[in-house]
Formats: sequence, C-alpha cells, structure tokens
Amino acid sequence: MSQSVSLTIPSEMDQLERITAAVEEFAERDDWPPDLTFKVHLVLDELSVNVVNYGGGASEIEVSLAADADVVRVEIADDGQPFDPLHEAPEPDIDAPLEERPIGGLGIYLVREMMDELHYSRENGRNRLAMVKRKNG
Repeated sequence: MSQSVSLTIPSEMDQLERITAAVEEFAERDDWPPDLTFKVHLVLDELSVNVVNYGGGASEIEVSLAADADVVRVEIADDGQPFDPLHEAPEPDIDAPLEERPIGGLGIYLVREMMDELHYSRENGRNRLAMVKRKNG
C-alpha cells in the first residue's frame, strides 16, 4: 500500500520545524526504521536550510513524501533562482585535514551519500530535487 503527504511552507527558518514534524508523523505511520527516519530528516533539513539561506528569493518550500513497501520518495521544490545542486554545488575536499577544510559545503555531499537516487529538474519556475531511498539500504 502506498502512502503520501505534501506540505508547502513559507521559506522562513522558523517554519522548517513543520517539515520535521511531517517527516516524523509520516515515518511513524509507515513504520520506518530509525536510520531511515534520520537520513530523511537530515537530507530535508540540509536542503530546506539551503533554500532559506541561499534560495535567491524563494518564497516557499514544497516537500512531498511517498512510500511503498520498498522505497521512500522525497521531493523538495522551491521557487527561488535556478540552482542544480547536483551539478552546481562545489565538491568538498573530504580528504583534506579537518583544520584546513572550510566551514560548510558538506550538505549536498551528505545528501548524495544518504540517498540512493537523485534527480534535479527546473519546472514551471521551480527547482525540484527528487530523491529515492530504498528501505532496505
């Protein structure tokens, strides 16, 4: 059986807790293991904070979650300036010593590491990042 939920919020830092609450409720209803819930939380937190801080005038953030027996599909969309995080975000130097690394810049790297599939598109004036996470991986 497939389940889904969508949420649209203003692109404001004090609204991001609504995404966290929606993920928690959905994960509990779909009986996700704790590590899956953690990964979806982390990914959406990182991406939504980036929209608020760097979204170039984004007025809203839309999050959609869908799940079936095998996978969770996560999508985040915003109406900010075009930005493809899969090709435009700089690659961090994860081999550099910690003291030589700049602060920040690991968010998209973490998203790539935590999700199994990532697809960016720009549709109807909106950035869309669709992600898939297999429940057994």
